[in-house]
Amino acid sequence: MQTMPAHAAHHDDREIETLEEFDATVSARGTLAGYRVQAVDLTDRTRELLTTDTAGAVFLGCAMREDADAKVRADGALVFPPVPGLPFDPYRGLVYSPDELFASLAEGYEATPDALAYAWFQRTKADRDIYASMLRSVHDDSVSDALDELLSGARVVGVMGGHAMARGTEEYAGAARLGRELARAGFTIATGGGPGAMEAANLGAYAAPFDDEMLTESLELLGKAPHFIPSITQWASAAFEIRTRWPQGGRSVGIPTWFYGHEPPNAFASHIAKYFANATREDGLLARSDAGVVFLPGAAGTLQEIFDNATPNYYESRGEPTPMVLVNRAHWTEKLPAWPLLRSLAAGRSMEARIALVDRIEEAPEALKRLGG
Repeated sequence: MQTMPAHAAHHDDREIETLEEFDATVSARGTLAGYRVQAVDLTDRTRELLTTDTAGAVFLGCAMREDADAKVRADGALVFPPVPGLPFDPYRGLVYSPDELFASLAEGYEATPDALAYAWFQRTKADRDIYASMLRSVHDDSVSDALDELLSGARVVGVMGGHAMARGTEEYAGAARLGRELARAGFTIATGGGPGAMEAANLGAYAAPFDDEMLTESLELLGKAPHFIPSITQWASAAFEIRTRWPQGGRSVGIPTWFYGHEPPNAFASHIAKYFANATREDGLLARSDAGVVFLPGAAGTLQEIFDNATPNYYESRGEPTPMVLVNRAHWTEKLPAWPLLRSLAAGRSMEARIALVDRIEEAPEALKRLGG
């Protein structure tokens, strides 16, 4: 089973994102000239900073002592100091983990970094403060950079679907089996990172290394907290209970947004690229799903994603069109008839051979493989 490539091997050689990378670079190269050091706490590396050339280096949100700070600035380095009092790090070098976003969940969801970042977003959005909007942009750009490094070399399949799909339903179980099968086939699953169909697909990828019993039991346990309303705390705690019982699950990616802050991220995505700007997140999720996208039944958001995905496939603006598989004939031909429109759009173009409508979720992996050639 394919896993996501190791992070460090693929990023720009001049980027340093952990203390280990900092130490390795200083000892191997003996210079930091021209390097980009991102969100690394350097308060205990004063000696190294004082004795190493840092000309042309950029330090993004790195804590350091006063004498080290003065010396690197004198070298001609650019220093963007850490921003105090923020519930997030705008210069972060890596995407989030569920443990990081849900830290302090025991005290209630309101106490978590995820909830605090949303509260900060709501507050600053209302103020229209240029400084806050700049910090949001820097954060989102850092997350995109980290996501590109994470997914380098992976074959990514997007699974899109609504947040309304409740745990404990047959639809949810089907979406989980889909995620599991795609992960076992060597794909990296990427979802919108939220509840419902998105969580189910991430759960499936998490369950990929385990036997059938694990998924059956997990679905049963989750069914006791079917929805994130009324209590996000209970909803998220149920997921962490499963992660504790079956640690070291399969990897997948969730790409949620604080724009929909009432919707929490799900804890089954091993890597969470969370954004403030929903447009950046939408486009990034679809652009990175280079091995195709499966669309499960959803409402306005999923409908928007179908056509956000169809447009570059129609114009071939990202190269070859990528596979699009719509699941549930009645939903996409009668309830929300996106399929007839998509088919008309594709007629006579190379994307025509890359779209499919299947009735059952079990048929999606086969359709994806067929369309991917």
